[in-house]
Amino acid sequence: MNYLFTSESVSEGHPDKVADQISDAILDEFLRRDPESRVACETFCSTGLVIVGGEVRSDAYVDIQGTVRDVINKIGYNKADYMFDGNSCGVLSQIHEQSQDINRGVSRETPEDQGAGDQGMMFGYACKATENYMPLALYLSHLTLKELADIRHNELHLMPYLRPDSKAQYTIEFDPSDKPVRVHTIVLSTQHDEFGSDEEMHAKIESDVRNILIPRVIAKLSPTTAALFKGDFILHVNPTGKFVIGGPAGDTGLTGRKIIVDTYGGRSAHGGGAFSGKDPSKVDRSAAYAARYIAKNMVAAGVAEEMMVQIAYAIGVAKPVSVYVNTKGTGIIPDAEIADKIGKMFDLRPAAIIRKFGLKNPIYEPTAAYGHFGRDPYTETVTLWRDGKEVKEEVQFFGWEKLDSVDLIRSEFNRGE
Repeated sequence: MNYLFTSESVSEGHPDKVADQISDAILDEFLRRDPESRVACETFCSTGLVIVGGEVRSDAYVDIQGTVRDVINKIGYNKADYMFDGNSCGVLSQIHEQSQDINRGVSRETPEDQGAGDQGMMFGYACKATENYMPLALYLSHLTLKELADIRHNELHLMPYLRPDSKAQYTIEFDPSDKPVRVHTIVLSTQHDEFGSDEEMHAKIESDVRNILIPRVIAKLSPTTAALFKGDFILHVNPTGKFVIGGPAGDTGLTGRKIIVDTYGGRSAHGGGAFSGKDPSKVDRSAAYAARYIAKNMVAAGVAEEMMVQIAYAIGVAKPVSVYVNTKGTGIIPDAEIADKIGKMFDLRPAAIIRKFGLKNPIYEPTAAYGHFGRDPYTETVTLWRDGKEVKEEVQFFGWEKLDSVDLIRSEFNRGE
């Protein structure tokens, strides 16, 4: 019997994502000036107000107010009508110094012995459902909102009423062998200007979503995935009929409340730890990136059709306490043997993960909307401050999405193709 599975995404203007982006922008500014910064930054935002709190150990000074306002304005909250405006909202900072008890578990004389910043378990996942090895429902949800944001930022004449806050949700029908059959239901809620009657607004937005937005999404897909849009899908647009009040004025935002959107849309397990605002000594973040890298390279190398990797740590201890693998029966050898090979092939100490992916660089704000995984890796020249001087360096973004261990894995697993 076929079954249905659903995942959602939220836009950069969603209040929780506003908070995530502020937290990661502040982290980036500390790392830009001091790569050894230890940061755990939380953000709360509501009507006309942003509160930033947390703990920091750094030699750098960061203009918290300026950073917060830059992020809000870049997202598009720059009008008084939104009741949340980057130029006029209040910004309060309650950042304090990191606990000595935490620092003693992380810092070591030998960098390679750096301990994990906390205990816990982190998960990575990959599958062959999409070209970027991500679950299909989440992939489509992210892509839909990225297209909507592109229209708002660059082609507003197409949908001139758009405001920053939006959510997308896809339900996919799968057959018993987990193969996608069709797009079953699409839910799209987008904040908008007030225009005409409630009925006129709803009808216009629904028409534009069906005739402008969804065709743009389909045009970005591979032929196989595009064929899943069979024309019989159910479409719900702004189901309450109106969505004028949104963003932090419509609902408070808080860092770390969209961990399923950030990861795999519920298709894989989650250890419970959020990412944004945390420097890479926190394995909640760095080990989750490593687990995704391993799972993606393993699936790309043909070791399994899908794979979930769990890595667990003890605070202050460098080596993980366990590595677990679940391929749902699709692995070419037993899962326990795959996990054993992973533990031998990959250095999963925090310092090694940080070095491999360049995680002490200011690379985090772009991760804070539209998912930390399934993104295209790229390099970019960024401005850093080192030894009191401004320097330009080429920096890797989303390095955990690279497929540069496929040949190594194939050799280890005797996959010669």
